[in-house]
Amino acid sequence: MTGGAMSLLSKLRCITVDVTGTLIAYKGELGDYYCMAAKAIGLPCPDYKRVHEGFKLAYTDMAQKYPCFGFSAKIPNLVWWKTVVRDSFVKAGYEYDEETFEKVFKRIYSTFGSAAPYSVFQDSRPFLRWARQKGLIVGLVSNAEYRYQEVILPALGLNKGEWDFGVFSGIEGVEKPDPRIYKLALERAGNIAPEEVLHIGDSMRKDYVPAKSIGMHALLLDRFKTEAAKDWREAGAIVLPDLVAVQQLLESDKLKC
Repeated sequence: MTGGAMSLLSKLRCITVDVTGTLIAYKGELGDYYCMAAKAIGLPCPDYKRVHEGFKLAYTDMAQKYPCFGFSAKIPNLVWWKTVVRDSFVKAGYEYDEETFEKVFKRIYSTFGSAAPYSVFQDSRPFLRWARQKGLIVGLVSNAEYRYQEVILPALGLNKGEWDFGVFSGIEGVEKPDPRIYKLALERAGNIAPEEVLHIGDSMRKDYVPAKSIGMHALLLDRFKTEAAKDWREAGAIVLPDLVAVQQLLESDKLKC
């Protein structure tokens, strides 16, 4: 995004966007949903902090052993998550018998496969619609399982009418920060050149660096005023507060390529 007389917007043919943290956010805390599931069958509410820490350990462990939600190992999505949730409780100090756990898990799995734990940022739909009105192809690139594409995003009103294609790690078997997930996005967009694509995300490691590594343009959102944003800027990244600012910057023609 440097030098030259041509504005970036005039050269772009496609915009790809990260999902969680960029278009949507989690509502409340993880403990809220684990607590609701437990209380629904008459159990006391698990300790929020212990469950949260347990989940982080269990999820990280499972993602390392069986990445992309068990894609290569052909582990069913439900089984992958059942292992994570069971281990989350165990690591937090809660061990339920099989029948009890099954009841709790069904509620948790169902909840996180719905719109309930998520909210859409107010600027998400207007930005996606603006991009498509500009004639741009809009793609989603996310480390997410199949339910995002088939259930969760449609339930949140982010239907295929708002975007043209999705590349989800649980469906493709490749995840950020592997640059191959961005190469897949280029293919889905019609085998267009990387310099004709802008990727927008919220992670230097998972979004900015791999997208730039294959020749795409990239910028980052700092919706939550993270401390890391200072480092992102020092590393040369364009960092903006929201998608309204992205649209304004693109329309201003200040970005050249």
